[in-house]
Amino acid sequence: MRLNFFPKRLILRNTFTATPLPVKRNTLVKRLISPLALLIAAAVMPLHASPLPAAPDQAVPLNQFITQVNDDKSITFRLFAPAAKRVAVVTGSTADSQVSHEMKKEANGAWTWKSEPMKPNLYEYFFDVDGFRSIDTGNPYVKPQRQPNTSLILVPGSIIDDRAVPHGDLITLSYRSGALKSERKVYVWTPPGYSQESDPLPVLYFYHGFGDTGLSAITQGRIPQIMDNLLAEGKIKPMLVVVPDTETDISEAVPENFPPADRRKDFYPINAQAADKELMNDIIPLIGQRFNVRKDAEGRALAGLSQGGYQALVSGISHLQSFGWLASFSGVTTATVPNDEVTKQLSRADEINQQLRNFTLVVGDKDSVTGKDIAGLKTELERQKVKFDYVEYPGLGHEMDVWRPAYAAWVQKIF
Repeated sequence: MRLNFFPKRLILRNTFTATPLPVKRNTLVKRLISPLALLIAAAVMPLHASPLPAAPDQAVPLNQFITQVNDDKSITFRLFAPAAKRVAVVTGSTADSQVSHEMKKEANGAWTWKSEPMKPNLYEYFFDVDGFRSIDTGNPYVKPQRQPNTSLILVPGSIIDDRAVPHGDLITLSYRSGALKSERKVYVWTPPGYSQESDPLPVLYFYHGFGDTGLSAITQGRIPQIMDNLLAEGKIKPMLVVVPDTETDISEAVPENFPPADRRKDFYPINAQAADKELMNDIIPLIGQRFNVRKDAEGRALAGLSQGGYQALVSGISHLQSFGWLASFSGVTTATVPNDEVTKQLSRADEINQQLRNFTLVVGDKDSVTGKDIAGLKTELERQKVKFDYVEYPGLGHEMDVWRPAYAAWVQKIF
C-alpha cells in the first residue's frame, strides 16, 4: 500500500489497482498514532534486565569454593552453583572410563565431592550441571581443545611435575604458511642453555590429536616438563621439540564442517595432504632458519598421537629420506584411511629398514578409537617384513595415560 497525504483530502491508494479508497482522516490518524506512541513509550521506559548470577560470600575464603588437591592427594571438587538443582563431577578421560559422581550442595552454595587418594597424574574432569557440560570455572587449567569442555588437575609426584631442575624455553613462532596461504603458529621447546653458538641439535616434530590444539601437547602432554626432567636425569640427548598445529584449517578441511562418521573418509586425507606440504615446505625450513639444527635425516624424528599419528605416518613414510625416527601413538593409520604413497612405500621394506633407526607403534589394549588402525598397520608391517617396535599398554584406551609414558619412553631411544 502507498499513502498519499493532501492538505484537505486523505486518500489511501491501492498500489495493485491504483483505485482510490476513501478513508476518514481522523480514523487513520488514530491508527497511525497509537502504535507510534507505544514505540516512543517503550523507548523511554527503563529496561528490566535479567538478574546477574550470584557471587560467593565475600566474607568466606575463596578456597571454600574451588577445586583443590588435599595433603593426602585426594581431590575435593567444588563448583559454586547455588541455583542448580543437580550437579555431578565426571572423572575419566574416555567414554569407556568416565564415571559420574553426585555432588552435595553445601550451605554456602558450593557443590562438593571428595575423591579417594589419587596416584600422581594429570587428571581430566568436567561438571554436569542440570544436564549442561561445564568446565570448572574455578580452575584455570583447561584442556586445550578447539571447543574446550574439560578441566585438568595435577596430583604431583611424577615425571610430569615442574621440578627444581634447569628448564628449557618454550617459544611460540608465528609465520606465514605459503603452503596453506594463512598465518600460523608453531611451538618450539629448546633445551636449557641452548644458543646459536651450540653444536647443531636434532629435532623432533610432534603432532597432536583431533579436536585439540598445539597447546595440548604442551599443557596436557607435558612435553616441557618431561623433557626438562629427563634431560636433568641424563636420560635423553639435547634436542629441539617442534609442535605444529595438526589441523590446517584450509577451506576444504575445517574439522567442524565434517560429521564424525565421515571424518576418516573425507577429512583426514585432505588435511593430511595439506599438513604434509606445510611441514616440508614451511615448518622444516623455518626451524632451519631460526635455530641451529641438524639438517640430516638422522637428526630428524617425527611422531604424533591419534590424528597426529596419521600425520606422522603419512609424512614420515612419504618423505622417507628426510627422517630417521618415526612413531605413532594410537594413531589413525592407512588401515582405515588409505594413502597411495604410504602403501607404495611400505612395499619397499628394505628401504624403510635401512632408513629408519627406529619405527614404533603404541596403543592401549582397550582403545576403541584407533585400536583397529594400529592392529591393521601392525599386520601390514609384519606382512611386508618392515622392522618396528610394538608397545601395548594394558587396561588403557585412547588417552594421555598411554601417550605421556609412551612419549617419555620413546624420546629416550632417539638420536
